[in-house]
Amino acid sequence: MKIGEELRHWFLLDPEVTYLNHGAYGATPRPVFESYQRWQRELEREPVDFLSRNSTERLAASRQRLADYVGTARDNLVYVNNGTVGLNIVVRSLRLGPGDEVVTTDHEHGGIDRLWRFMAQKLGFSYVKRVIPLPVTTHADFVAHFWAGVTARTRVVFLSQLTSPTALVFPVKEICARARAAGILAIVDGSHVPGQLPLDVEAVGADFYVGILHKWVCAPKGSAFLYGRPEVQLLLDPLVVSWGWEPKRPGPSRFVEYHEWQGSRDISAYLAVPDAIDFQAAFHWDRVREQCRALALFAQREVGKLTGLPAYHPESPEWHGQIVCAPLPPYVDDVEILRRLRHEFNIDVSVDRFRDKPRIRISIQGYNSVDDVERLLDALRRLL
Repeated sequence: MKIGEELRHWFLLDPEVTYLNHGAYGATPRPVFESYQRWQRELEREPVDFLSRNSTERLAASRQRLADYVGTARDNLVYVNNGTVGLNIVVRSLRLGPGDEVVTTDHEHGGIDRLWRFMAQKLGFSYVKRVIPLPVTTHADFVAHFWAGVTARTRVVFLSQLTSPTALVFPVKEICARARAAGILAIVDGSHVPGQLPLDVEAVGADFYVGILHKWVCAPKGSAFLYGRPEVQLLLDPLVVSWGWEPKRPGPSRFVEYHEWQGSRDISAYLAVPDAIDFQAAFHWDRVREQCRALALFAQREVGKLTGLPAYHPESPEWHGQIVCAPLPPYVDDVEILRRLRHEFNIDVSVDRFRDKPRIRISIQGYNSVDDVERLLDALRRLL
């Protein structure tokens, strides 16, 4: 399957927009979206049957498909609405206080950075950001630099597997192994990983791992998962206390019971996840991903030629996926560039700042083509 127009036919995106921003919220193929709507109609036909009598079995079946896809057992996973909810469950459950330390990087998602800072203010623990030198060099250098920030006070290490602000792939497996050996809890934000990078969640070795499914798996909006290693699952309190705490009829997993039932909510997006997995399998998505990675690297390289600025990473496959970043000149007004790209050139792409310097983040999904990248490059030539 060749990326571009042939695959774009299956997506519901506005054909007038050059969409290079899949990393923001994803995009759902038509057959998956139709499955999602069928589940919603089923919910409306008999809400009590759907939510009270049939949901547990249906969610278990969907979680089994997801578990097979990410490499774990069914009851090590619970569905959550998004990565922020999943990480709130984890972070708000930690018994941390004065004298304790959480070590992270300065490349984390802004919403999750706020979650950690909020809880640090509330509980009194130290939240330590390791500044990662750019451009990065090797995974070994990264691990050594990050681990140099760990002290006898460190109770938790937290980092992204693929970062939101800089689109770098961090060597989380090595960090998790060191943390386990040191008796330190390891939490990984894998929001951008499922569907974009090969994922065996147990091989990663994190105690808790959060992945989003409505991004690169292309499931409906509002579908993500929280993984808990069996030995630490019961460290987590339910974010919403409901029938899963002291259930009438206990099931095989307290972890699932604590977090699955949150009262009345539409679970249709979760039930459509197997359809998203099937869609990508039908279109040989491994090959699609490889083409996307190559096009992303081409886009990054060409933006670098325009600006004369180096990328955040060397051209080594271990550092990037289908989403890449390129620095923009320091004089650029990122807000104005973003506005003009969207409204004058009909291009949706992420333009923001990292370390108070402007950057562009380009996402390449199966529906994108070389022509999409060329339109972006032509617009940047005019704007810069």
